[in-house]
Amino acid sequence: MEQAHPHLLTSAPLATRSLGTALPMLAAALLLAGCVRAPSGPMAASPTAAAAPPRLVVFIAIDGLPMRQVTAYRDQLAPDGFARFLDRGAWFAEAHYGHAFTVTAAGHATMLSGAYPHRSGIIGNDWRDVQTGAEVYCTGDTAAHYIGHATKPLDGTSPKNLQAETVGDVLRRVDTRSKVIGISGKDRGAILPAGKTGTAYMYMGSTGQFASSTGYMAAHPGWVDTWNGARPADRYFQTEWKPLLPEAAYARSIPDGQPWFGPAGGQLPMRMGKAGDTAPNAAFYTGLLKSPFADALSLEFARAAIAGEGLGRDEAPDILSISLSGHDYVNHAYSAESRLSHDHFLQLDRLLQAFFQQLDASVGKDNYVLVLTADHGFMPAPEVSVSEGRTAGRLSGSQLLGKVNTAVEMKFGVPGLMRLASGASLSVDRQAATTRNLDLAAVADVARTALVAETGIAAAYTRQELASGSRAGAPFFAAMQNSWNAGVSGDVQFALQPYFMLGNAVATHGSPHRYDTHVPILVYGPNWVRPGRVDKPVEVVDIAPTLARLLRVPAPSSSEGVLLPLP
Repeated sequence: MEQAHPHLLTSAPLATRSLGTALPMLAAALLLAGCVRAPSGPMAASPTAAAAPPRLVVFIAIDGLPMRQVTAYRDQLAPDGFARFLDRGAWFAEAHYGHAFTVTAAGHATMLSGAYPHRSGIIGNDWRDVQTGAEVYCTGDTAAHYIGHATKPLDGTSPKNLQAETVGDVLRRVDTRSKVIGISGKDRGAILPAGKTGTAYMYMGSTGQFASSTGYMAAHPGWVDTWNGARPADRYFQTEWKPLLPEAAYARSIPDGQPWFGPAGGQLPMRMGKAGDTAPNAAFYTGLLKSPFADALSLEFARAAIAGEGLGRDEAPDILSISLSGHDYVNHAYSAESRLSHDHFLQLDRLLQAFFQQLDASVGKDNYVLVLTADHGFMPAPEVSVSEGRTAGRLSGSQLLGKVNTAVEMKFGVPGLMRLASGASLSVDRQAATTRNLDLAAVADVARTALVAETGIAAAYTRQELASGSRAGAPFFAAMQNSWNAGVSGDVQFALQPYFMLGNAVATHGSPHRYDTHVPILVYGPNWVRPGRVDKPVEVVDIAPTLARLLRVPAPSSSEGVLLPLP
């Protein structure tokens, strides 16, 4: 029997796993009992075996939702939002990411590919080209531009950088009639789950509309133009975001208006649009992202997509991926411990309830499967951690890089040899090192030594160590290997100590610690999934092969997951 992952209950990393080393499939009874983790493969005997594939898989990602919020506010949920999963679906109490740099793009690339960044190539939201130092955006593609909207060079317009296929790509290869659509407030939240052959629609902060890009089509279908033409975002102009519940209901959260929220404050009710503005403008449309209203628009656009594309209407299964971005913006601005985050979660709950009930009516309650997860969790704000007696703080990336470069210059006599390649790695300036005939590995070793000497750094490993696996078993090494891609990543990968963060945001994410890796995996579909809580540790990479099994298609080729032990 496979051992549980005791490290999932700590801040240590998850072990790297391979389908090639997974345990053989045991009898169906053992699988159904959740006693083993079966590898992906042909359909096993199970409660789902008698059911035809769902006509529609609705995959929902809540950007920046830590599992702790789902359970902490359970008593305040509506009857049919998150409670649909917790009371009548299957939910996994110990679901985690197994990569170290837990950010939006890396999570969204993992969810439906089943591949960690070392295989997907999506190591972060952005990075620098190792050879040239040029900036790279995760979904950037200068060959494509937004339809009907201005496009900047680093805007996200296609899945060009994604190196792994998704469940949707496999589904469309098996049956070209199947449709795969991704929708999100963020380009990366729409593009990466939709995969190489799906279609992505992104919220445009300049207009409040949704747009695809020429990487997918030359022009929008009529239903998109109709939805955009109605300008539904405009109805939120000068609307207030008001708390759902009486003040006493938020006693477990941090009150509004904390001094560390910054100059913008943070107080409910919160008005959408500046006082004195007479009409919606780009600042208003962008501001909707940090509220429940852009998420409401994403779900409204999803309803239009279901109707306009006829999703779930025939025997060819479809996938609709919806990534709701607002929670991440709220948590960055005010922290997951704030009343604003608490209320935003409850607002999402009510929005999901309405959406699920409309799915029941439009698609048919027995025709679809719902899956909900998050791209990452969220750390407590340092001020919260300090108030609770923890050592915590913010680190400056530029100061950290400066100290490392000072140490490297003292050794090699060359200034500025190291670059901050992404949020969790440094790279050697190849041109400068080659000109001076320096050994890249030797430079990286000195940089690594300087990094780990700094306050707030938990671990750092070099390209050579990560590629060879020579530090297997060292702190966070497996999770950092999962985050490191040989062709894309830098030369020194690092992780921060618990409760430390890079940058000046109120709070953030991006670590291998429990508060960032622990996310919900919630599944609902009575024809395919029996209800129940599962305490067995699972990983987000397990979603892709599980959905592939339900859809009766092969798992994505780069998938590292095993079947979720559904009740």
